[in-house]
Amino acid sequence: MTTQIARRRGRPRRFDPDEGVAIAQRLFLAQGYDAVGVADLTEALGINPPSFYAAYGSKAELFKRTLNRYSETDGVPLMEILQPGRPAAEALSEVLKDAAKKYTANSGSGGCLAIEGTKCNDMDARTAALILTSAARNTIYRFIAATHPDVAELMADYMVTVMSGLSAAARQGYGSARVIQIAALAATALTGKLTDQQAENF
Repeated sequence: MTTQIARRRGRPRRFDPDEGVAIAQRLFLAQGYDAVGVADLTEALGINPPSFYAAYGSKAELFKRTLNRYSETDGVPLMEILQPGRPAAEALSEVLKDAAKKYTANSGSGGCLAIEGTKCNDMDARTAALILTSAARNTIYRFIAATHPDVAELMADYMVTVMSGLSAAARQGYGSARVIQIAALAATALTGKLTDQQAENF
């Protein structure tokens, strides 16, 4: 004779969509958008696929939310650094230094989520990343144009190119000190260019 013992059901863990965005951000940053599947996300979030789609709509929509969170919590604070009236070379150098630090802050998951997102295969996700990076470039351009209009286009392109390179270096596993040194070297070049331009205007 056997006796069946009914298992007590535990109360289901409440799922917090905002907490899920933070978890997804870490996954996307560590592995890259394309390498993270819905199965990986549902496992990390502790929910089933129907609950995932009900909460976020799609993987791309979740990525958009992670980009928004990333820009608010972990991205380079351009608006804080690029204050009107601040010397351009000083402010732009700080942007590069801050980028180098942030891109290498997490071992094994380096780089910029937005910049790396512009390389993914999913059109919706890539577009969302491009919108964010374009907005950042426009912010940098407007700041430079206020004092150095003749080179604003070139210097904005330079900043975006350097930041993309810093992100790539971090993704490849370059250490923080190494990436910061690269940023410092790039800052020296932009300082020289802005100084030469200022001298030409006198």
